[in-house]
Amino acid sequence: MKYRDMQIKIIPNLNPESIVGVRTPELRNMAKDSLKTGDYKEFLKELPHKYFEENQMHAFIISGIKDLNECLEELEKFLPYVDNWATCDQMSPKMFKKHRAVLLAHIKEWIASDKPYTIRFGVGMLMEHFLDEDYDPQYPEMVAGIRSEEYYVNMMIAWYFATALAKQYESVLPFLEKKRLDDWTHNKAIQKCVESRRITEEQKKYLKTLKNYIS
Repeated sequence: MKYRDMQIKIIPNLNPESIVGVRTPELRNMAKDSLKTGDYKEFLKELPHKYFEENQMHAFIISGIKDLNECLEELEKFLPYVDNWATCDQMSPKMFKKHRAVLLAHIKEWIASDKPYTIRFGVGMLMEHFLDEDYDPQYPEMVAGIRSEEYYVNMMIAWYFATALAKQYESVLPFLEKKRLDDWTHNKAIQKCVESRRITEEQKKYLKTLKNYIS
């Protein structure tokens, strides 16, 4: 019950009755077993799901599908039904590491969506796969162009820029210096940087001077 209560607390936008309280490792194991036996396909057709845990297991199954086309097909079917940050953020198809060019084309479509968790997923994939050797300055440009009233979209944008600053500081810094984000997201990105161990104390000190003061 304590675990279920915690889940209800940290995912406040979900109906508490939709949360059973099954722990994540157990759901991952169930998804892994389903992938091994190949009996997951009927389950993936059962949309929308009633329970949060069903969405979680759906996300974990998609993350483990080894065929790229099948993975993308099931992902596109599922994304419109994703309704919380946990399911969104814990869905990370392993297949994408080998197919970044294909992934990038889909990311551009996802961040142009009108569905908040599809946008959030797209930004999350850009953060996970395109901030290291495959980084290009056009990618933070794409994220900076997103405008949303949705808290969970703007929080992901802030998270993206905080991570990008930790990995590509000189390239990404101008986005904050030139105030390219809305005030709330701008300040939240700086807050996350200040809380990060990957940002130097000197960098944190300078970033604090860039904070927007909202009246």
